[in-house]
Amino acid sequence: MSLSIATWNINSVRFRLDIVERFLREAAPDVLCLQETKVMDDAFPHAMFEELGYHYRLLNGQRMHHGVATISKLPLVEARKHDWQDNGEARHIGARLPNGLLVENVYVPAGGDVPDATVNPKFGQKLAFVERMTRWSEGLRDDTVIVGDFNIAPLECDVWSHKALLDVVSHTPVEVAALDALRQSHDWVDLGRNFIPPPERLYTWWSYRAADWRTSDRGRRLDHIWASPAAARAATRFQVLEDARDWGKPSDHVPQIVTLDL
Repeated sequence: MSLSIATWNINSVRFRLDIVERFLREAAPDVLCLQETKVMDDAFPHAMFEELGYHYRLLNGQRMHHGVATISKLPLVEARKHDWQDNGEARHIGARLPNGLLVENVYVPAGGDVPDATVNPKFGQKLAFVERMTRWSEGLRDDTVIVGDFNIAPLECDVWSHKALLDVVSHTPVEVAALDALRQSHDWVDLGRNFIPPPERLYTWWSYRAADWRTSDRGRRLDHIWASPAAARAATRFQVLEDARDWGKPSDHVPQIVTLDL
């Protein structure tokens, strides 16, 4: 059985529903994990997904902020939600597929602008979130894929300039160390870098501030697809759809897709 799983921080699913539809018609993944949906569950735009055959949806929504959704052509037989901050923010939804594979969809806090928890509580919140995820991931089974916007670019080649971004939130040493501890907690395999090894360029986000994102190419790899060891061995293909950064009213992130032979 071939199974494709996509992840995309869409930065408002209702505002960008047209490009989500384009992506589903052109790429047709079996499962789509969205982050930053910015909509309450009762206002989610179900009709388009139904029309395209995505009859199964698990939602963890929030008005105007955050929010995650997992949308599938296949039944989702188990729903899971974690609030690692205990503050009501909608940042996680987990779904088990009929074949037993668990797909965890996560939106890690951005962390504010200043990489110092003593003056910027949001940065401390981000580090605490990742630490609690690390404790949680230690107990997962070896049949799991975790995807989403982790808001951390771990490798030097995951950003347009390692030197320029060392003190910029998303690429600081303390964040990179926290993400590496999460990765080691379950022997996660970073599928993006498994298929596109360093030091090859691999970005998933470009700021809206750039007048021409392609020319400046000041990207970062903030979005990730990781797999537990057994699931990673089934991965046969990995794609990053950079062209989606130019579609319609684009998100500042682009989708990624992994294909597994299970």
